[in-house]
Amino acid sequence: MQSDRIASRRPYRALRIVAVVAAIAAAAIVASGIATRAHSNEKLKQWAAEQAIPSVSVVTPGKEGNLATLDLPGRFEAYAHAPIYARVSGYLKSWKVDMGTQVKTGQLLGEIETPDLDQQLLQARADLASAQANAELSATTAKRWQAMLKTDSVSRQEVDDKTGDLAAKEAMVKAAQASVDRLVATKGFARIVAPFDGIVTSRSTDTGALINAGSGTGPALFEVSDTRKLRLYVNVPQIYVASVHLGNKADIRVPEHPGKTYSATVESMSRAVDAASGTTLVQLLIDNAAGELLPGGFANVSLHLPGNATAFSIPASALIFDKSGMRVATVGADGKVLLKPVTIARDLGKTIELGSGIEAGDRIIESPPDGIVDGTPVHVVEAGANQAKASTATRKNN
Repeated sequence: MQSDRIASRRPYRALRIVAVVAAIAAAAIVASGIATRAHSNEKLKQWAAEQAIPSVSVVTPGKEGNLATLDLPGRFEAYAHAPIYARVSGYLKSWKVDMGTQVKTGQLLGEIETPDLDQQLLQARADLASAQANAELSATTAKRWQAMLKTDSVSRQEVDDKTGDLAAKEAMVKAAQASVDRLVATKGFARIVAPFDGIVTSRSTDTGALINAGSGTGPALFEVSDTRKLRLYVNVPQIYVASVHLGNKADIRVPEHPGKTYSATVESMSRAVDAASGTTLVQLLIDNAAGELLPGGFANVSLHLPGNATAFSIPASALIFDKSGMRVATVGADGKVLLKPVTIARDLGKTIELGSGIEAGDRIIESPPDGIVDGTPVHVVEAGANQAKASTATRKNN
């Protein structure tokens, strides 16, 4: 009987043990789940806190050195340019050169027929011959009367009259000679010649055209330009005038020769500010022996300006403008933001040269986020990491 009772209790004991083990396992699973969830919540809170800290890239203030550039548009002009007008009236007999022709000093460009001037010259020469004949007769008469004065055949008054008449006749000869010389010199202008070595850039006349003397009655007959050297004119804003000096260098680029750079030198300045534009006219000299640059052409000019060796330069995007003035955001050793007021020495476009407010070791936020204040914690991202993120984003977009 007792053995039968013991045998009947064994299944119940086994079931009890299984139930206890199952309860323990369930409790362990619940505890593990609660612990895992609590750990996940903690990691989520930590991740959210990290994401709330803005990531920024920083730059250190640099020095442009002793050289900065100022980019401005410019316009070429020939070093010497001469519009040639007629000095005599008439008809164009012939022209010897066309535009684009290289000419030398004194080379014949064209000839003018001057029938009116020719007749005036003939008349002047006839007047000269008449005056010379009258002067010779007067000289003979005065000589005779002076001889008769020695024998007291005539009076001193009569001799003086003859002598005075001779002087008047000699003066008339000189006047007639001057008139002939003037007309001969004027006749010389019937030959139109080049005033200097250069190139004919314009021809505005043709054979048989009526020519009027003077420079205000029509276009120039020819235009000659010396293009072996060119003048380059640039309008420099008043704020930069003090930095431009004679002898400063400049890099020149033109649209017709992309990728090629020419060198120019500041030759002179107007030393005055145009009230309408607020700029000063600066003249540069550039060698054009190869003839690649054209007068009247446009050019991009990069003036080399002496920089301030003690000033620091930062990207223009680092500046903050608000009610507190002009400031930059720096990152301290504790990873928090410190705003510093600054002053601008020169605005060079993408780069700003500061006069004061920062030091060489400052870490300046390149593009500070909106609403940033003193004490804001930030996460500094290296430039390489930024570039890697940008490359990854570009690949994804592609």
